[in-house]
Amino acid sequence: MSLDARLDELERRLAEVEAEWSQPEVASDPERSKHLGREQSRLAPVVDNVRRLREAQAQLEGARRDRDAEQDAETREMARQIVAELESDEARLTEELRLQLLPRDPNDDRNVIIELRAGTGGEEAALFAAELFRMYGRYADRHAWKWQLLSAHETDSGGMREVIFEVQGEGAYSRLKYEGGVHRVQRVPETESSGRIHTSTATVAVLPEADEVEIKIDERELRIDIYRSSGPGGQSVNTTDSAVRITHLPSGLVVAIQDEKSQHKNKAKAMAVLRARLLELEQRKAHDAEAAERLSMVGSAERSEKIRTYNFPQDRVTDHRIGMDLHNLPQVLDGDLDRLLDALIQTDQAELLATIEQDGPSA
Repeated sequence: MSLDARLDELERRLAEVEAEWSQPEVASDPERSKHLGREQSRLAPVVDNVRRLREAQAQLEGARRDRDAEQDAETREMARQIVAELESDEARLTEELRLQLLPRDPNDDRNVIIELRAGTGGEEAALFAAELFRMYGRYADRHAWKWQLLSAHETDSGGMREVIFEVQGEGAYSRLKYEGGVHRVQRVPETESSGRIHTSTATVAVLPEADEVEIKIDERELRIDIYRSSGPGGQSVNTTDSAVRITHLPSGLVVAIQDEKSQHKNKAKAMAVLRARLLELEQRKAHDAEAAERLSMVGSAERSEKIRTYNFPQDRVTDHRIGMDLHNLPQVLDGDLDRLLDALIQTDQAELLATIEQDGPSA
């Protein structure tokens, strides 16, 4: 399919989506309405760029005719400048469209469930995991995304052995998916009297949230255990049997949630995490050639398997995937992640473009 034909198809599809979205029966179908809304928000910017590009091309064609027909030298020079500006606009819009037309990750429009776990390093690793949790919460706040804690296993010193939380917002997965992997911290712990630098790790797994209609779970395939909550800070919840542990028998996946006083709320949260893990499992099986995403994210939490290092003595954050160093560690931990994520996205897009151009355009 030629580029012009592809752009025509996008315009037609947007018109179809908007027409269907306006139908009364769609308003009474939340899942269909949400699906159409996502497609509309994805198509609208692309179609807007298509129209701007075509307008720029029409203006450029007219400007070239005027330039070539002009006899006066001064006026002809002005016409040349106009043509040069329009050619620059055409090139910029064309490049933006090339990026917009890249194959999309089907999960990019989803909300996110993030699982953070302390890795190598004992209590220092748990404290680092807690800092990463706060960093992502602040990043979500910067983007006006909603987030909520699903589960946390805290330590006596304020660290976190494990924390699971959800982030809801447009584009949340498309950006946060780059955070999956082993994060390493290098610093002198407060308990280290000799001033020796310690190295610790925490693992981050980023899962796209699954809708109930996508992942249907047969209750007969679940073992649900109810028990009393425990752990630091659990005084308000450990007086009743409200904690829920769900075992999905076919896959062996286990989710335990105990943070709410309500057994019903804990079960709902556990089911949301289970659906996300099952969706990720299905997608991983469907893309075996691309390797196991979640396992490649988490690895074994050894210090050598790292995507990013937070070096406190040098005030440096290094992303090892793109070789990028930033000397603003406090700001990064305060949620200022966009410079890193923008660079990762641009690298990802460049690699995808290079692959497509090497393989040649599809028919």
